[in-house]
Amino acid sequence: MRLYLASYRTDTVQPLLDLAGPGARAAVVSNALDLIPDADRRAYAAQVHDPVADLRDAGLAAEPLDLRDYFGKPAELDRALAGVDLVWSVGGNAFLLRRAMAQSGLDEILIRRLADDSLVYGGWSAGACVAGATLRGLHLMDEPDTVAPGYDPAPIWEGLGLVDFAIVPHFASDHAESEAAARAAAWMTEQGIAHRTLRDGEAVVRARLR
Repeated sequence: MRLYLASYRTDTVQPLLDLAGPGARAAVVSNALDLIPDADRRAYAAQVHDPVADLRDAGLAAEPLDLRDYFGKPAELDRALAGVDLVWSVGGNAFLLRRAMAQSGLDEILIRRLADDSLVYGGWSAGACVAGATLRGLHLMDEPDTVAPGYDPAPIWEGLGLVDFAIVPHFASDHAESEAAARAAAWMTEQGIAHRTLRDGEAVVRARLR
């Protein structure tokens, strides 16, 4: 199972490139940001950070993948991902991203393709959090009940279980969510939830090739 789970963007991009391979085809999932109006997202991508351009600059063949196009159509998504080597999920609201993965069927596709080693999964912040064992505790960082149009209202508290601990990003970092991350980590400790804190610039990397 090949994983690259980062706290913030691709500050340590080389391990991701080593996992995916040169020229790998990447699908960039930005549904964690679906609470933000499209115009604001385009402006942010143009002026601050564009995750598709970021991966292209690193040498990957990256294209956006909007999971909303596949809600209720998991077979279509499976076909769309047939030639994809890496799924990269950006930060935002982890609960929204987890819903999008469930409603499109990406969660089950990822679990299957990671098991047969035909895909790499990577992401940062919310994209890393959903890979963990649970999202409990992350309600202190992200709003679990606010949804965008087309989303199921009930939050999903179970992560994908790609690692056997919860992930708390932006811990002890120069980031707006650093204090919330500290509260989340403390709550998980009190509740006995196994977790790993990540500072910005750190990543959990798993590289098991068949």
